[in-house]
Amino acid sequence: MYGIAFSIEEDEIGAILLGEDSDLDAGDLVERTNRVMDVPVGKALLGRVIGPLGEPMDDKGAISYEKRLPIERSATPIMDRSGVSMPLQTGIKVIDALIPIGRGQRELILGDRQTGKTAIALDTIVNQKDKDVICVYCAIGQRASAVAKVIADLKENGAMEYTIVMVTEGNDSPGLQYIAPYAATSIAEYFMEMGKDVLIVYDDLTNHARAYRELSLLLKRPPGREAFTWRYILHPFPIIGAFYAFKRRTGRWFVDRTSYN
Repeated sequence: MYGIAFSIEEDEIGAILLGEDSDLDAGDLVERTNRVMDVPVGKALLGRVIGPLGEPMDDKGAISYEKRLPIERSATPIMDRSGVSMPLQTGIKVIDALIPIGRGQRELILGDRQTGKTAIALDTIVNQKDKDVICVYCAIGQRASAVAKVIADLKENGAMEYTIVMVTEGNDSPGLQYIAPYAATSIAEYFMEMGKDVLIVYDDLTNHARAYRELSLLLKRPPGREAFTWRYILHPFPIIGAFYAFKRRTGRWFVDRTSYN
C-alpha cells in the first residue's frame, strides 16, 4: 500500500492512499520511501494495460521498464516552445476540415451523455496507425465494461501496437483517480523526449475533478475550482477529453504543460 503526503500540518500529515484501505488499522506502521511519487516508463509499456502505479492490468505478465519519472514535473518555459504547425488528423473529415487539430494543441470534447465523445477519441487513436505517433489513453473513473470495450476496439483495429492504456475504474480509490492523468502525462513525456509525437486522451477529467474535490474536503484544503489543478477544463459537461501532442524547437521536443502547473 502506497500513499502520498498531500497535506503537511504542524502536528500531522494528511496522506492520500493509493489503493484499498480495508486492511488498515489505527496504529499501523508507516515507512517513508524517500522518493517523490513516480511512475515506471519505457518502450515495454506499448501495447499494455496498466494502472496509475505502473502495475500490469492485463494477462501479459510483469512489465520491464527503463526508468522512473516523477508524476509532477516543471513545465517547459514559454520561450522554448514553437508554434503549432503540423496537423493531427482525426480521420473524421468534418472535424479535420472545420476544426483541425494541431500537434502541440489541446482540444476539449464536450457533449451530453452517449453522444460519441469517446468514439471521437478512439477514432483519432486508430487513425494514427503507420503515422509514427505514440498514443496514451487514460481512463479516469470509468466503468470496467466501458474500458473493456475501448480496449477491444483498439485491439480489433490494430491500434494497441502503438498505444498505452492507463485505467482507473469507478470503484478505485480517489487517490488513484487523482494521480492517473499525471502518471499518463509522464509516460507521454518519456516518448516526447525521445523525439516522438504523442497523442494523449484523458477520459474524463470531470471524474478527476470529483476525486480532487473529495480529497480536498477530507484534508481540509480548498475544494473550489480556483484550487483545482486542471482548472481550465472545469465545465458542466459529463465527459471531457483532451488531445495532447508535442512540438519541436531547435532539435528538442517539448510538451505544452502550462495549463496544469
